[in-house]
Amino acid sequence: MSGAVLTVSGLSLARGAQAVLRGVDLSARRGELVALMGLSGGGKTTVLRSVAALEPFDAGTIDVDGFRLAAGPTPRERHLAPLRRKVALVFQQHGLFEHLDALRNVTLALVHVLGVPRGEAEEKAGALLSSLGVSHRTGALPRQLSGGEAQRVAIARALAVDPPLLLMDEPTASLDPARRADLGETLVRLAAEGRTLVVTSHDDDFVRDFATRLLVMAEGRVVEEGPAREVLARPAHAATRALLAGAARSSPRPA
Repeated sequence: MSGAVLTVSGLSLARGAQAVLRGVDLSARRGELVALMGLSGGGKTTVLRSVAALEPFDAGTIDVDGFRLAAGPTPRERHLAPLRRKVALVFQQHGLFEHLDALRNVTLALVHVLGVPRGEAEEKAGALLSSLGVSHRTGALPRQLSGGEAQRVAIARALAVDPPLLLMDEPTASLDPARRADLGETLVRLAAEGRTLVVTSHDDDFVRDFATRLLVMAEGRVVEEGPAREVLARPAHAATRALLAGAARSSPRPA
């Protein structure tokens, strides 16, 4: 792995009197699959939205492969064109356009943002859908897709502009165990191809099996960080132990 593709320094954000992020520092290198874990409301999704310039922040800096975001109002969209080629965010509920089939969802940015001719865009979109195992669903509308299929189409759409950084918010939330494993293997392959992935998750099994590194957030801060398996096997911070205890109670493992 080479240098950092993502560097977040001192990221702070408040909504009214409520501090959401309190000086978050994190980095992710090329080829890493970094997981963010923490209780709901801890700031994980807000970090992703800030990195994707969907959320303004009050202090700190964000650098995505050489493009820097500073504190203050979110820049106008015309100034964010370089960032849109460097980072893509896959939302928890996939965020596909319901009136467009899978192929047109994936070609949208290629045609209307990058100006790729439609035939070339469809060829690239078809190849992406095929690489993710959903080539047989190109003509399906989002409502006709299973949760796992919709997630893969959303990943294909995110990858269409070939960004070095892929962000995913709770990617396993709607998937059964077999499809979680399939998704994990897909993400590991994408990282091995040189992409950087940052995912939020409540799924400690998924993180243990597939993440390179884990950051645990609590009350708007990163409170623990290290190799995913080591952190989950020997949690040092009380917030991490509480998180894992809660996961064990909500998802008991068979004897």
